[in-house]
Amino acid sequence: MALYQLLVFSTALLGAAEPFGVEVVDRQTGRGVPLIELRTVDQQRFVTDSAGLVAIDDPVLLGQKVHFTIRGHGYEFPADGFGFRGVALTVEPGRVVTIQVDRLNIAERIYRVTGAGIYADSVKLGRDTPLRSPLLGGGVTGQDSVQAVVLGDCIQWFWGDTNRLGYPLGQFRTSGATSRLPSAGGLPADRGIDLEYLVGDDGFSRSMFERRSNGVIWLDGVAVVDDDAGRPVIIGHFSHREGLAKQIDHGLATFDPLAGQFGQLKTLPESTSLHLLGQATRRRDDDGVDRIYSANPFPSLRVPARHDACYEPSAYAGFTPLVPGGSFAGRDTPIARDEAGLIVYDWKPGTPPLTVAQERQLVELQLLAPHETRWQLRDAATGKPIVLHAGSARWNKWRQRWILIATQQGGEHSFLGDVWYAEAPQPTGPWGNAVRIVSHDHYSFYNPTHHDFFDSDDGRTIYFEGTYTHTFSKSTDPTPRYDYNQVMYRLDLCDPRLAPALVE
Repeated sequence: MALYQLLVFSTALLGAAEPFGVEVVDRQTGRGVPLIELRTVDQQRFVTDSAGLVAIDDPVLLGQKVHFTIRGHGYEFPADGFGFRGVALTVEPGRVVTIQVDRLNIAERIYRVTGAGIYADSVKLGRDTPLRSPLLGGGVTGQDSVQAVVLGDCIQWFWGDTNRLGYPLGQFRTSGATSRLPSAGGLPADRGIDLEYLVGDDGFSRSMFERRSNGVIWLDGVAVVDDDAGRPVIIGHFSHREGLAKQIDHGLATFDPLAGQFGQLKTLPESTSLHLLGQATRRRDDDGVDRIYSANPFPSLRVPARHDACYEPSAYAGFTPLVPGGSFAGRDTPIARDEAGLIVYDWKPGTPPLTVAQERQLVELQLLAPHETRWQLRDAATGKPIVLHAGSARWNKWRQRWILIATQQGGEHSFLGDVWYAEAPQPTGPWGNAVRIVSHDHYSFYNPTHHDFFDSDDGRTIYFEGTYTHTFSKSTDPTPRYDYNQVMYRLDLCDPRLAPALVE
């Protein structure tokens, strides 16, 4: 062994060697890229943190020339003459090497929102980080499916199942946190989200619901509405479940910021779908009425943005071709047509909208013609239909359009890993051409949510996050720290690759 290698090996064993750093940056922007994997020939894996850094202090590698294969969802490193995409680096303590990757995705991955070790490698390398808790906030190691609304100067965040370090089972009754809006002293949206978790006596993220019985509680359709005095309050739909398949009961609840929990629980009939759902957004319509539009993923259900109205199923109206008061019944579905046989779409009180799958089934049954549909997306490049799983729809100031960010079910790269962009002049559509903006290779990225309160440059730049997980994918190799957590992307709506999806 060379004297230099012997010294490196000895100091590493004593814990004195500084780590070797690799910074992976987007060639286009120069920004560090999170979630890029560097793998050695003996299958050691290092994954960049939210700053695009990895810190290597393995005494076996220090002082050695090491080949790292470089890969990451939606990013690519150039191939050599043998087709290998990687680089050989001399792993020297205290040295940091920068390498560039090319972005294939239209959207740019910029940081991880939740989980442990968001900036762990940055801390090892002595770099500054934007978060007050860059290693472990609220004891959280994983969180599923975000809901977020603005109340005053704060953003109120909610998630589903939440993992912890101390045991394989975590907290399954909705978690919460707050952060400041960028305009009120919070971090700029491109730097990160400084979450302040609502925690229990043990310091771990606690439930947002008082314990009623066994089972999990999922939350969706969270919105800010006006109470009887005109004050803003947070309301949402809860589903109390035994698991993925069986729902025990469901209903609506109102969040008490002082208690840090949801109360005023009202159970709804099992059969009703007239309630807040999916990702909700508030919009003042041309008639001057503020309404909440619920998207699952299309904004086809609305209700006045009043607390009392949200608790009353009859106050909801679906945009639908059904006869008023009707519901989907397969071949017996009652379709509203005028004397000329033209379909009658309208906002119909007490009438649920059709889901994407129901609308597609009515086309197959020849009760609707393809040109009479509203919710059937197609790939702008190929014309092939896109079956959507979930997403969000928001009004965008820059485009002066409603824009949709949603995950495809059964996509080309993963069952739930391809994310698409589409737009329409009205929430009612029609929605048509879409462009894929993010791909994850054999990995899931579901329930993507566009946070319009982070929009910048008059809405030209938008931010959306989703749940990154190996669940529902072919992957049997979960990504350390990133798996089952929220990852943020940024999208420039002036990117010319979006042009086929734009509505002029």
